[in-house]
Amino acid sequence: MTHDLLLKNIARHIQLTAAETQHFTSLLSYKELPKKTLLLQEGQPCKQLSYVHAGALRAYHTDKEGKESTIMFAVADWWVTDMYCFLNAKPAMMYIETLESSSIFQLSKERLDQLYTDIPKFERFFRILMQNAYTREQLRVIENLSLSAKERYESFLLKYPHIAQIVTQKQIASYLGITPEFLSAVRKAR
Repeated sequence: MTHDLLLKNIARHIQLTAAETQHFTSLLSYKELPKKTLLLQEGQPCKQLSYVHAGALRAYHTDKEGKESTIMFAVADWWVTDMYCFLNAKPAMMYIETLESSSIFQLSKERLDQLYTDIPKFERFFRILMQNAYTREQLRVIENLSLSAKERYESFLLKYPHIAQIVTQKQIASYLGITPEFLSAVRKAR
């Protein structure tokens, strides 16, 4: 296990001294997870922010009829959690599952708060992450409201070609808010 990829992720936004790097990495826990592991289940407390070191994960919500709606995907070098529940100490509103064997670093809410106190520049780092996530989600909502299913699929392929190679067509359809059958027709028409 090495922290190199994670530290490069952080270095995009803030610079750490050797002592700060050591302190930060000491606050992390590391997990290796097999495919189809539920990292978080709806209704459970969401106590961890996860950084995907390797592999792929999917966050999804299940409605009362059991229909799954994919909220997001997370691949290597991405962060994932149920952010509302993580920040507000509420039960999770979604599931987070590994799509393949994955390794993650985790940071608890308590340790994140400690990190903000000990190394204040991490507030800047996580603010930038939140801003980027918010703008991505805003664009996704606008696309869902204004683009056809075919256009949404094309946009997904342009933005996330690597994810399209990992996940199932059913999961992509769920993410785009269309049926797998409709996605199949869109793909055939390409």
